Amino acid sequence: MIYNNSKVSLSIFFISLFSILSLSAQTVISGKVSEKNGTPIEGANVYLDGTYDGTATDAQGNFSFETEEKGPQLIKVTFLSFEPYTFFGDVKILNNLKIKLREDVNSLETVVLSAGTLEASDNSKVSVLKPLDVVTTASALGDFVGALQTLPGTTTVAEDGRLFVRGGDASETQIFIDGIRVFTPYTPTTNNAPTRGRYSPFLFDGITFSTGGYSAEFGQALSSVLLLNSIDEPAQEATNIQIMSVGGGFGHTEKWDKSSLSINTSYINLAPYLALFNSRNDFQKPFQTFSGEAVYRQKLKNGLLKVYGAFDTSNFSLTQEDINNPDGTQFSLNNKNFYGNTSYSGVLTNDLKIDVGASYTLATTEIGINNITVDDTENSAHFKIKLKNRFSNRFKLTGGVEQFITDFEEQVSGDFNPQEYGYKNNLTAAFAETDIIFSRNFAIKTGLRVEYSAMFNDITIAPRLSLAYKTGKNSQLSIAYGNFNQQPNAEILKFEQNLRARNTSHYIANYQYTANNRIFRAELYRKDYTNLVTYDTTTASSESNFTNNGDGYAQGLDVFFRDDESIKNLDYWVSYSYLDSERKFQNYPIEATPSFASKHNASVVTKYWVEKWQSQIGASYTYGSGRSYTNPNEPGFLQEQTRAFNSLSLNCAYLITPQKIVYASVNNVLGFNNINGYQYANTPNASGQFNRQALLPATDQFFFVGFFWTISDDGKENQLDNL
Repeated sequence: MIYNNSKVSLSIFFISLFSILSLSAQTVISGKVSEKNGTPIEGANVYLDGTYDGTATDAQGNFSFETEEKGPQLIKVTFLSFEPYTFFGDVKILNNLKIKLREDVNSLETVVLSAGTLEASDNSKVSVLKPLDVVTTASALGDFVGALQTLPGTTTVAEDGRLFVRGGDASETQIFIDGIRVFTPYTPTTNNAPTRGRYSPFLFDGITFSTGGYSAEFGQALSSVLLLNSIDEPAQEATNIQIMSVGGGFGHTEKWDKSSLSINTSYINLAPYLALFNSRNDFQKPFQTFSGEAVYRQKLKNGLLKVYGAFDTSNFSLTQEDINNPDGTQFSLNNKNFYGNTSYSGVLTNDLKIDVGASYTLATTEIGINNITVDDTENSAHFKIKLKNRFSNRFKLTGGVEQFITDFEEQVSGDFNPQEYGYKNNLTAAFAETDIIFSRNFAIKTGLRVEYSAMFNDITIAPRLSLAYKTGKNSQLSIAYGNFNQQPNAEILKFEQNLRARNTSHYIANYQYTANNRIFRAELYRKDYTNLVTYDTTTASSESNFTNNGDGYAQGLDVFFRDDESIKNLDYWVSYSYLDSERKFQNYPIEATPSFASKHNASVVTKYWVEKWQSQIGASYTYGSGRSYTNPNEPGFLQEQTRAFNSLSLNCAYLITPQKIVYASVNNVLGFNNINGYQYANTPNASGQFNRQALLPATDQFFFVGFFWTISDDGKENQLDNL
């Protein structure tokens, strides 16, 4: 018995000893978790990776737990809106830790670099418009350029139709599709008749409109760049049919496992419209155009390939009033334009992304002016390679190279020996840019662009800088500086190539507030021009003496407010721009406010959904103060101003069914008598005065009616998207 009791006693002893040793093997891990400024973080998860050992921090940020693990271990700390923290070390040293978490700069609350940038996107945090706004803004008539003209920073030049941004002429804004240059983005037209953008808004899901201070990735634009991003992946197969008062259109999207194809075609003919509504122009052949475009998308192993092609042809002939010619001026135009764009966006490694693209443009135009014929042919190409490396969430580096090639030829013939003009241009560029995000409240972007012109044998260097600071949960301040260069236009280079690139410097300060479906932006800017091209004749010609002695400035304030929250079913935005601009360029004898610059511009756009009628009703009002012109009967240059421009446009979209829509609009519904300028006689009358006639729009109003029918798998998608 004694022996047995001894065995029991020994067993109890060893069990007790084992328990004591086991308890002594437990290691305590402890510490404190806080923000960088020392504020404790409550509720952070702290644990050893690959084990069940861990805890959460208390109100003071403290944590403590025990583990049986031995040797080196990985401790992790996670908390919402902060970057995960990891540390690898022996458990013996994982005590009294002082852990400071860094803000997660990928969160929605992170500051955004927004100075000079206006976005139209469904995904961007700083969107001022949505892609749908392009086709539902009353004054836009389905043209993305028309919709952008309701934003601050633009000037309404009704007789032209292109984008005039912050005191710059229309040629100072460049347009890109998927990062690749579009050399001929507008349809050709005649004097005093607005043009339109060539490309269908239905192919794009994002638009970035930079009114200044834009990225070093883009160049050859003194004032602005417009970036159009085509749809990566259509939602479903669909067929679109359009029957309009001015023509018709057809579109179809086909989807396969890893690829898709979208096509759009349209035919426009103004003859039936002009038979119902008078025009101030005497058309012998009303304007007509046929266009088609297609985009093919192919998903590859590590990226996406897009091939985009667009072709259009347009022609018309008319007689316009001319104070110097009782019979008027006969004008005819025949244009053919092809644009091809191929781009690939892919991933080389987890952090390295590549974008490669190329575009080619072939444009031929035959213009007849009385007995003179002008034949233009332009071949242009753009090649680009861009690499973007993400070193961390806080530091990204982008760099690339690109090549621009242009071959322009012009032949002028008539009652004289044919004359030939033209030029060949070859421009090489390299750019680099860094994005540095110091915290959710502060970020900076620095960039440098270098360009070499073979035509000028000249190198230009253009630095860029922008930064943003968050002043509150929903507000931020941004500033930007940039230096920008652009070669002279074809109208100059075809006569003279012994010139230099024009230059501007941009200075921008921006405030933005975004919350609850409302956005407010206010932006101050200053632009200084140098090396502008001047000549000593009435218009640029082979007889002109060209120099780079021109200069100028533009400065002002842009304000934008949009509210989609305060009133149920009502969405509206208000834009206002103040512009002070003078320049000496072209044939200007002195520095003066150019005729395309208005001091005050304002727009109000509203859209209201009427549930009972299944309709969206919209209105757009545009105001532009008078623009300068020269009155030869008075001393001075560009010394007088036209009357202010006013236009109120209305539209309505009615859903017969979710996929059948009737759309109607009328521009300038109140019939404002707008004057674009004046034409003066070349010689004075008997009393020594120069007679004049007002340059009026071809029509005071424009009416449009269309029927849009979509056929898709879900029976819901339509061409106006989410109506």
